[in-house]
Amino acid sequence: MRTHWDIFCNVIDNYGDIGVAWRLARQLVAGCGQRVRLWVDDLAAFNRIWPAVDPRAAAQTLEGVDIRVWRVPFAHVEPAQVVVEAFGCALPEDYLAAMARRASPPVWINLEYLSAESWVADHHGLPSPHPRLPLTRYFFFPGYTTGTGGLAVEPDLATRRDAFLRDDAERFCADLGLAPAQPGEWRISLFAYENEALPGLLDAWAGGADRVVCLVPEGRIVPQLERGFGGRPLTPGDVSERGRLQVRGLPFTDQDAYDRLLWACDLNFVRGEDSCVRAQWAARPLVWQAYPQAEAAHHAKLEALLARYVAALDPVSARAVAGMWRAWNGVPGAPAAGDAWGAWQAQRQAIEAHAHAWPGRLADAGRLAEKLVEFAENRLK
Repeated sequence: MRTHWDIFCNVIDNYGDIGVAWRLARQLVAGCGQRVRLWVDDLAAFNRIWPAVDPRAAAQTLEGVDIRVWRVPFAHVEPAQVVVEAFGCALPEDYLAAMARRASPPVWINLEYLSAESWVADHHGLPSPHPRLPLTRYFFFPGYTTGTGGLAVEPDLATRRDAFLRDDAERFCADLGLAPAQPGEWRISLFAYENEALPGLLDAWAGGADRVVCLVPEGRIVPQLERGFGGRPLTPGDVSERGRLQVRGLPFTDQDAYDRLLWACDLNFVRGEDSCVRAQWAARPLVWQAYPQAEAAHHAKLEALLARYVAALDPVSARAVAGMWRAWNGVPGAPAAGDAWGAWQAQRQAIEAHAHAWPGRLADAGRLAEKLVEFAENRLK
């Protein structure tokens, strides 16, 4: 069934919301054959993750997705058959009223944030009637188990990843200015929020036995890195060195190029939701920085994913991964970042083998776009 979808996205912070919404829109069109209209309130931020977006255009079509500016007052349009409210962004009142006037109300879905916490499966798919209008909103939770909404991934992702590593990785690295990797060298991508653990990690990298080449896209961590190198700039193209550590500034990139960066690195430090999921699908080791929340509420999300991620590892390697993740997220009682890095290095081979096998375990949860389509179609019948 080819169904018309409206996806609403309110860009709040750090490009995460629009990153997830855009990836979902593309997957619904390319992988599921759906018609998608994506409403976004900040096209300038959208342009940062997908440079083909024209920030001045009220309407444009890219990758088969009809992209519209979400303005106030809202445009008078006929609601789609399926309406997705990304992360509780609150639909325009005029649009809600138009939904209620339809003879067959749209399937209204609130797409929630991803979490590995156990309560997600219990809340996935629950209905919530509107207090005034004849409409029902359903809560749709992405997740890591079959009882959730699954994870965002394209059906051909593994094939494209393997083809890149076979045919294009060497040229990709050369285009970044990288010399051929030395034996034992680490190529590490670093995409992070500000982090108190960073100075200790830089010291461990600079003073260690292994050479570390750290690739840093533009972002919030850059000013802190610059301070760690005596104030030397780290704009795209800049290179700073200290001991065994070389840090290279990269431009902010689109989603597809960021995937290639993840595939090309030996280890990826990632933040938030979208980059965390892509790093898992990359089949490379990762260190996740959860989005910081008041009263350290994000630590529960961290521990839930960590418990799932290390379950198949041997105890020593599991402790090494857990120590690094906790140190990077400031969990009380975690080891110092330098000590955590030493433990990680010692278990490199086992951690890499685990990361390579991890996407096969992820696949059991199902694909987010396909499960959304199935959920909507069952309610449109």
